[in-house]
Amino acid sequence: MKRNTAIAALTAAVLVGGGLATTAAFADSDGAETDDRTASAGTAAGQAGTGQSVTERTGKTGRTTVDEAVGAALKAVPGTVTEAELDDDDDHGGRTVWELDVYGADKVWHDVTVDAGSGKVLSDREDDDNGDRDRHAPRSAAVSLDAALKAALGAQPGTVTSVDLDDDDDDDGRRAAPRWDVDVTGKDGRQHELRVDAKSGKVTVDHDDDHDDHSDDRDDRDGDDD
Repeated sequence: MKRNTAIAALTAAVLVGGGLATTAAFADSDGAETDDRTASAGTAAGQAGTGQSVTERTGKTGRTTVDEAVGAALKAVPGTVTEAELDDDDDHGGRTVWELDVYGADKVWHDVTVDAGSGKVLSDREDDDNGDRDRHAPRSAAVSLDAALKAALGAQPGTVTSVDLDDDDDDDGRRAAPRWDVDVTGKDGRQHELRVDAKSGKVTVDHDDDHDDHSDDRDDRDGDDD
């Protein structure tokens, strides 16, 4: 999926305190059920302590929230969501949509598209790169998607427009520590990229990304003055 960080005008709020489970248990090849280390949203909310939605915390209202989009996707494809991104490109007939990656209970990767206005699933298709995609990724995160969102918003209040479980290998080929990459549009309209350690839940802010956004904004203003 393309990362779309220019969605500042969108008001799709992210509810992270609901009872939605973003994971499902998977079976090993010997038929034994694998230990599902990724907690449900209810557990994540308990860990976070507040149980507040983004709407309550930021005053924003929205159409389809990320939790609702995840719920719709999992109803269509039971499994584990590893990415959800709000996309307003012209690829969907002018619609704003949520694009989600789901590792299904069938052990197949699915690309699911959910209408951000109605919450309906527009499409569900098997990923073209299923043979190359990592089956380990969905089980690599001890911190759930919901807990990662709550942690990110605790560090940077605003509206989440993208969340992605990243465990790509390092440049030297070693497996990197898994993390959740979370894009947040702050109350000031600026874009912020945060990283949530998928093992510990520790949040770090990508200041280089914030600086680049600030520089781009300054360049745009300078261009307007010419």
